[in-house]
Amino acid sequence: MARPRFVAFYLLTGLAAAFAQVAADPSSGIPMVGASGAISGVMGAYLVLFPRVRVFTMVPLGFFITSMALPAWGMLIYWAFLQFAGGVSSMFDEQVGGVAFWAHLGGFVAGVVLVKVFERRDRIAAHTSHHWRPRRVGWD
Repeated sequence: MARPRFVAFYLLTGLAAAFAQVAADPSSGIPMVGASGAISGVMGAYLVLFPRVRVFTMVPLGFFITSMALPAWGMLIYWAFLQFAGGVSSMFDEQVGGVAFWAHLGGFVAGVVLVKVFERRDRIAAHTSHHWRPRRVGWD
């Protein structure tokens, strides 16, 4: 995306996030502040555009911490599941506050849906490199 397209995409996913949070709890007295819904939209777009890119994550193994490379789609789907689980649990617990789980999911879904409208294939092709392809594991 060029800058103007990205700004429009970012604002639209942010609005979708806000609408999703309001739809989930229209009587909430807790104000929404922040850009996490729009950032979630960018994450949804990343899922569509670059699902196989390797993402490194830290994995604690007792006292040792190591890292592991996973495909972006796995990490992003896992993250979306955590937002969904948090949203469902917040519906049953009145004391939970401070995290707009449904805004995160709304922005994420909006990013998945809207990215194809805003993408520029020439820019995506320019950013795709052989380093982003999954590596073959083995002794060859």
